[in-house]
Amino acid sequence: MNTPHKTHQPLCSALLCRNRLAAFTKQATERINQHCPSLTKRGIVRTILLVLVIINSLSLAGKEVGKETITSPDKQITVQLNINGEASYSIMLGDKTMMEKSALGLVTNHGDWSKGLTMKNCTKDVVKSHYTMRTAKASDINYEASRMVCDIQTTDGFTYQIEFRASNTDVAFRYIVPQQKDDIRSLVVTNEKSSFRLPDKTTTFITAQSKEMIGWMNTKPSYEEGYTYDGKLTEKSQYGEGYTFPALFHVGDDGWILISETGVNGTYVGSHLSDWSADGYTIAFPMKGEMNGLGSTKAGLSLPQPTPWRTITVGTTLKPIVETTVSYDLVDEQFAPSEKYKNGRYTWSWLIWQDDFITYDVQKQFIDLSATMGYEYVLVDNWWDTKIGREKIAELSQYAQSKGVHLLLWYNSNGHWNNAPQGPRNCMNSAANRHREMKWMQSIGIKGIKVDFFPGDKQQTMQLYEDILADANEYGLQVVFHGCTIPRGWERMYPNFVASEAVLASENVFFSEDAARKEPSDLCLHPFCRNATASMDWGGVIMNKQLSKDNKGRHKRYTTDLYEMASGIVMQTAVQCVALYPNNLQDVDSEKLEWLKRLPVGWDETRFIDGYPAKYIVIARRHADKWYVAALNGTGETMKLNIPLDMFPTKAPLILSDDTKMNQKVKTDSKGCLKITLQPYGGAVIE
Repeated sequence: MNTPHKTHQPLCSALLCRNRLAAFTKQATERINQHCPSLTKRGIVRTILLVLVIINSLSLAGKEVGKETITSPDKQITVQLNINGEASYSIMLGDKTMMEKSALGLVTNHGDWSKGLTMKNCTKDVVKSHYTMRTAKASDINYEASRMVCDIQTTDGFTYQIEFRASNTDVAFRYIVPQQKDDIRSLVVTNEKSSFRLPDKTTTFITAQSKEMIGWMNTKPSYEEGYTYDGKLTEKSQYGEGYTFPALFHVGDDGWILISETGVNGTYVGSHLSDWSADGYTIAFPMKGEMNGLGSTKAGLSLPQPTPWRTITVGTTLKPIVETTVSYDLVDEQFAPSEKYKNGRYTWSWLIWQDDFITYDVQKQFIDLSATMGYEYVLVDNWWDTKIGREKIAELSQYAQSKGVHLLLWYNSNGHWNNAPQGPRNCMNSAANRHREMKWMQSIGIKGIKVDFFPGDKQQTMQLYEDILADANEYGLQVVFHGCTIPRGWERMYPNFVASEAVLASENVFFSEDAARKEPSDLCLHPFCRNATASMDWGGVIMNKQLSKDNKGRHKRYTTDLYEMASGIVMQTAVQCVALYPNNLQDVDSEKLEWLKRLPVGWDETRFIDGYPAKYIVIARRHADKWYVAALNGTGETMKLNIPLDMFPTKAPLILSDDTKMNQKVKTDSKGCLKITLQPYGGAVIE
């Protein structure tokens, strides 16, 4: 690591100006006395001042006050910070402007800390770290970035720091607030001025923030709105509340930008983006009506404390977007794991069979199904507390363990924040209830929980997420969140966190034919956006051809079998749902079932190969020493691709696609590429 060094440009400039002023005044006085002896002392002073004003105006012309820059280790990304009464930054990728001059600053209960600012000093160094992950797109990660930390002072004498980091693919910034004036140890941030001003030619792949307390049983916002594809930068959001993170932008021929945040826990609010304005997108805090109108929209800080990171991934291609690990690079583990948590696959009756079949006998069938497939888990969904009962759940858990399978149990997060009726309720909303419930789960061998229906992004809700994770860790429980916010670095911060839904997920494929039609394009978007920044519990590799219990009625699934199988690789999470049903053991091709038995989870490396958001994706992931390449076609047209396969040691990998026989070995060309045809809404797997 390079040794930090300090620059004192503002101080040095002030001393230099004072010395030059004194010398200039002395010389000017002597010459005026020599050539104009009749000029009064007052006249001499006025003449000197007039000359100084002219000189000062000329010297400041075109010069910015408090300008500092850092460049990425490979010198391709340049970040410029400007402090000239107000704070702003900009980002260049090579010679291309990726982020135009964008505002910075905080508004607090002690005043507006975005105006009247001066830069006192700035330190620069390089940060390096190495860490391992269990639940993300890569397992062994090296991080290196240039760092700049600048001390800022307001006209009222308050101080804070702005920290920027620039790696070879990512820019991140945050504010660090020290204790103020000896006796101020707390702070309320009422607003952030942080903004993102993109070039006018930019198009968007973003999803709206919903109004609060709308939707089914007042359960929104839940990060389950649809996305725009190549939308207009100036387009107003559906509900007028802006857009949620992560947000993907195409800066014309210059490249791509992915904006998000990381490092949010119970010490701050979860944020989103405002609608576009002349200032660009700005950081927006939670809406007043979230959590049934209870709790604050503001962020309370215990000083000294940093704010969460704002992250900006940039690239001339989509490769940095898909492969970024910035969500994890900037955060630290909040507590140690209580045990060695296990990745795996689970079956889930509820997706197609729904509420009426949360019964003891049906869940036993799914335990048998998971055992047949070699899967590790079964998720028992809502109403199990009344439809099965606690004594029978304990019995069911014992039966599962006898088959080498463990249960995951669904819980309602409520509480008072919405009207979702499903039980169990009032088990996760207080420490006493959680410990009582989790101790019981541990005693009967439950290995994880899925907690649903959260109330937005206020600081109190962020604390609830953290409390559930911390308490669950004490009892060896992994955690999945649904009806919830996006994860913000949580895979590294919390070792028992698996994934969140926070997306218009597979249940909508069941509920609506319109969503079933959109599934192919949606799953071709998420590797570039929602799933690029965090693990995502999409909720199922679906093999039923019809979305009904008998696999005959209701609307159909529009994707091919190979599309669904490949989606199990494309959609990244450490505990993957394979939504098989007992009937699939007879109506799905046996070779496809054999492949689904060996569907891997837990990735050691990820590489982007080709794709365009919402149209198609080709991605390679490595599990141990074996590579898997998955391709999805999100369009209704046949697609021909030429896929480079340099990651395979053999030139005759195994391919599974809609156009070939299962388990067919294929040869690559002299350049190591494979020509492949994807059927409409089709897919392929190469291993």
